Amino acid sequence: MHSSQSSSVNAYSPHEQGIPFVKAEFRPDAADVVKDRAVRRMLFVAVLVALIARLIVVGLVYKRFLDPSRNHREFAWEIGQVAYSIVTGRGFADPYSVGTGPTALLGPVFPYLLSGIFAIFGVFTKASAVAFLAINSLFSALTCLPVFFIAWKSFGLPTARLAVWSWAFFPYSIYFATESMWYNSFVTLLLALIFLAALDLESSDRVWAWAGFGFLFGICSLTNPVILGILPFLGGWLCYRLAREGRNWGRAAVAGVLALIITIAPWLVRNYRAFHQPVFLKDNFWLEVCVGNLTTAPDWWNQDIHPSYIPAEMAEFRRLGELDYMAEKRQQALRFIEDHPALYVVRSIRRAAYVWTGFWSFHRAYLRHLPQYLANILILTPLTILSFRGLNGAFRKASQTAMPYFLVLLTFPGIYYLTHPDPRYRHPMDPLLVVLACSTVVSWLGSRRGTAVNQLD
Repeated sequence: MHSSQSSSVNAYSPHEQGIPFVKAEFRPDAADVVKDRAVRRMLFVAVLVALIARLIVVGLVYKRFLDPSRNHREFAWEIGQVAYSIVTGRGFADPYSVGTGPTALLGPVFPYLLSGIFAIFGVFTKASAVAFLAINSLFSALTCLPVFFIAWKSFGLPTARLAVWSWAFFPYSIYFATESMWYNSFVTLLLALIFLAALDLESSDRVWAWAGFGFLFGICSLTNPVILGILPFLGGWLCYRLAREGRNWGRAAVAGVLALIITIAPWLVRNYRAFHQPVFLKDNFWLEVCVGNLTTAPDWWNQDIHPSYIPAEMAEFRRLGELDYMAEKRQQALRFIEDHPALYVVRSIRRAAYVWTGFWSFHRAYLRHLPQYLANILILTPLTILSFRGLNGAFRKASQTAMPYFLVLLTFPGIYYLTHPDPRYRHPMDPLLVVLACSTVVSWLGSRRGTAVNQLD
C-alpha cells in the first residue's frame, strides 16, 4: 500500500471499528480511497447492480406510459408535451397538449433532453419510453458514487459501504427512477454532487472549483429552481469556514455566483424574449400554492383548480395567457391566505409533518385513491428517525461536519411546506438521509460490538 493510503487509513482507524468520526477538521482526499482496488471494484459493482435492478423494473412498467389517450399525457406529462412541441418545430411551448404558446412552467433541461430522445427514437414510442426511463435509472444508479464519498468523508468507510448498498436498493431511488418520467433522479444526483463538492470547498478557495460549484447549482436550478433555496445557507456556511481559515472567501464566492449567473442567463434572456417581461426560471409558484391550499378535500392536492385536469381552468389559461393566468392564481392564493391565515399555517405544519413522516390523514376518501400511503409512512418515518439520530450524533461529535447536512435538510423542503408536498419532491434529500441513517446503524453496531467485547473481558 502506498504511503498516502497508509496515512489515510491510520488517521481514520476509528472508522474501521464502526466508531463515528471525532475530528471533523480532517477530510481525506477522495483520491486516496479511489486508489484502493477493492473500493473501486465495490463501487463499480454497486453502480452496475443498481442499474440492473432499475432496468429490470423498467422492463416491467414501461408500457403504462404508452397510453395514447389525451395526447399521451402519461408520457412525462408537461415535460413530454413541451418536448413534443420542441421536436415538431413549435419551440418551448404548449405544456398541456393544446396551443397555449410559450411556457415557463418548466426549466429547459429535461424537455430538451426528452426532445433529443424523441428525435432519435421517435415521438411517444416504446423505444423513447425505455430510453428515457433508462437514462433516469442511470442517474439514480450513479448517485451511488457521491453517496459513498459523502458518507466516507463524514463518517468513514463502514458507513460508506453500508450507504452505497443501501442506496442501490433504496425503494424510493428505484421507484422514482422507473415509475416516474420526471426529473427527480437527475436533481437527486446533482444535489448529492453539490453536497460532496461543498465538503471539499470548506477548505478550498480555488476559483475554478468554486466556479464548478456555481455551474452545478445553475444546471440544477434550470431543472428545479427549488435548489436555489439552499444556496445562501450552504454557500454562507462555506464562506464562513473559509474566513475562519484566513482564505479568500470573497474571491471564491464571486467565482461561484458568476458561474451560476452565466449558466442561467441564456434561459432568463429566452424568457424575457418570449414573454416581453422578466420571468425568473419558472412561473408556476402561485398555481402550486393554490393547488395545495384552495381545497376542503382531505387530500393535500386539489386537482379541481389545475388546468391539466379541469376544462374550465384550461379555457381560462388559454384566454388569459400563461403569465396573466399565473397572476390570477397569485391573487387567489394571497386572498385565501389573507382570509384564512390560521388554516394556512395549520396546513403548512401538516405539510411539514408529511414531508418527514408520510402521514397526512387516515380519512377513508384519502386512503382510497392512495394505496401506497401506508408504505410511505413505513419507509419515511423510520428513515427520518434514523437520519435525525445520525445528525444529532454528528453534532455531538463535530458540529462543523454536521452543519452542512442540517442546512440542506432545513432549507430544501421549505418551499413544499408552503405549496404542497410529495415524496418525489423531497427525494433529492434522500442521499443525505440515507448517509445519516447508515451512520446511526454503524454507530449502534459498533457500540454493540464494543459492549460484547467488554462482556467477554
